[in-house]
Amino acid sequence: MTVTETRLVERHREVVPAKGRWSRRLQAGEQLKIIDTHGRQAVDFLCYGDGLPLDRINIPNTVKLNKSLYISKGCTIYSDHARPMFTVVEDTCGFHDTLAGCCSCEIDKVRYDVVKTESCRTNFIAELGKWALAPSEIVSNINFFMRVPFKEDGSVVIAEGVSRPGDHVLLRAEMPVLAVLSNCPQQNNPAAGFAPTDIEVVVYGPSV
Repeated sequence: MTVTETRLVERHREVVPAKGRWSRRLQAGEQLKIIDTHGRQAVDFLCYGDGLPLDRINIPNTVKLNKSLYISKGCTIYSDHARPMFTVVEDTCGFHDTLAGCCSCEIDKVRYDVVKTESCRTNFIAELGKWALAPSEIVSNINFFMRVPFKEDGSVVIAEGVSRPGDHVLLRAEMPVLAVLSNCPQQNNPAAGFAPTDIEVVVYGPSV
């Protein structure tokens, strides 16, 4: 029986609170479901190869090899070394951004003239620290459930999300990886509907 044919069972389920963060090691063949419980809630996503030398999510490779600026069902998430890290096996939303990156306290000061202590960057820094990874390992990320349309002239905007309560993506790990999530705390643009909410994550693995 191959990895993709192996029967999977639920291994872990957890609610990630509004503005919260989450991470977990996954083995090849395990699957991660990210559920937008209330709708219109961006989830910033990074992943890293579970080994040395470190191999990380690479957005340009992912865009080029999928021939798409959006991530959706059937897409593969690639690493710096162009290795498949995850495959999107289910997607009920259809809009997942690769352009806008993560919010930070510094950029929100520039964009909105507000002083903050919460951001996806601060979430990533804290969560990566649990795995002895430095802030320098934060690279361009995927924003699940976040809609960033672009025009022919190249202009982009963070638009109101279209995800509905219960929409989800299901990702299959294609190699041993560390998955890291920030449940976006942004309140100054529509990334989280101006009011961040909980999400839920579920991990599935082969039955033993």
